Amino acid sequence: MEPYNPRLKKAVLEVVDNQINQKNPPIAAETFERLIRAGYSRQAAKEKIAAAVLGQIYDILHDNKPFDEVKYEEH
Repeated sequence: MEPYNPRLKKAVLEVVDNQINQKNPPIAAETFERLIRAGYSRQAAKEKIAAAVLGQIYDILHDNKPFDEVKYEEH
């Protein structure tokens, strides 16, 4: 058994790519650039952002909450 779902990982990384490319929300692209400057690889930086995206997905699906941009930025 894999420690993660590869299809879910691919889908969430696509969300991150879209957020970075469209600068929507702006914090995604800003955080990506900051992580790159800090020495993270492009993949590692995207995976760190993906963790915050997954937190939002969980809140939306499990707790029926709307997207919380402030909480997303904090993570």
